[in-house]
Amino acid sequence: MTTAAPATALAYPADKLVEFATQLLFAAGLGERKANAVARILVDGDLMGHDTHGLALLAPYLAAIEAKTMQVDGEPEVVADAPAAVTWDGRRLPGPWLVLKAMDLAAERAQKFGTGTVVIRRSHHIACLAAYLKRATDRGLLMILACSDPASASVAPFGGLDPVFTPNPVAAGIPTSDMPVLIDISTSATTNGLTKRLHGEGGKLPAAWVIDSNGNATDDPSVLFSKPAGTILPLGGLDSGHKGYGLTLLVEALTGGLAGHGRADDNEGWGATVFLQMIDPRAFAGLDAFTRQTSAVTQQCRESRPSKPGTTVRTPGERGLERATYQLETGVKLHPSIAPMLEPWAAKLGVPIPAPLVN
Repeated sequence: MTTAAPATALAYPADKLVEFATQLLFAAGLGERKANAVARILVDGDLMGHDTHGLALLAPYLAAIEAKTMQVDGEPEVVADAPAAVTWDGRRLPGPWLVLKAMDLAAERAQKFGTGTVVIRRSHHIACLAAYLKRATDRGLLMILACSDPASASVAPFGGLDPVFTPNPVAAGIPTSDMPVLIDISTSATTNGLTKRLHGEGGKLPAAWVIDSNGNATDDPSVLFSKPAGTILPLGGLDSGHKGYGLTLLVEALTGGLAGHGRADDNEGWGATVFLQMIDPRAFAGLDAFTRQTSAVTQQCRESRPSKPGTTVRTPGERGLERATYQLETGVKLHPSIAPMLEPWAAKLGVPIPAPLVN
């Protein structure tokens, strides 16, 4: 008996991938500005190595447009507008486009008032949180971003067996005088995207991050797809998952609570409730004073003796930024599962797939 060789991850020029994704979304019915905004965020996710939240999401987005569960026309509705706090109803418009638009507004308010916060209810899915952060730190702004999906539940509360939450990621971009700190973590032990991919491939998680329906911890993601289904553990797992549980509830308050729309409401399908805050250090002790402190502490982190010989201590986001720089020069390596998902859409919408780079 022979086994098939593992699929090869092919590399593509980043600009060609943005063009390809933009054309697919445009052909599906999304306006050019919205299509390009979504495409840029998806490709940025792959550039940084977040390959479950980059172009892996394009086929589901196209399906959502076709099913009219992602809306294509119009603007968000303003629900509330205080000087430094704005609430939008996203009307299930494309999440990446909404977040980029909200970032511009929050940055404008932060430059006037010190902080600017936008919460969005009824956004569609917003993709990779890390993909937004450098856009803020490049402007000398501290950014906090979090989201939840009230239509879905795959994460149990600490000590429970029944899912209540989604992985509820929280992210932050912190300016320094050199490389920014880009934090993007789930408040759960793993994500829906990774467990779904590994389940399809017959793979295992790096550690026992999920539990079966009886509460037994395991590294086998298939327990999430069995009946009765298991759940993802909060960040910290069985030992210290009360910490992740607390962070998850904080994200729920910042998103569903402030937006006035969440798990108390009817299920409207896959999407996001979003909290986005910009903080301008210039309104506090000043940007130079801020980056003096953040630069000192990150340098002290890098100078810490590594626990494993031959390694170095990195700051959050450092590897992703280095990978993005490298892949902009050498091509973006797409996970082998992504192209087969997009080929039917390319054929259906009449958009040619870009040629991969030749090694």
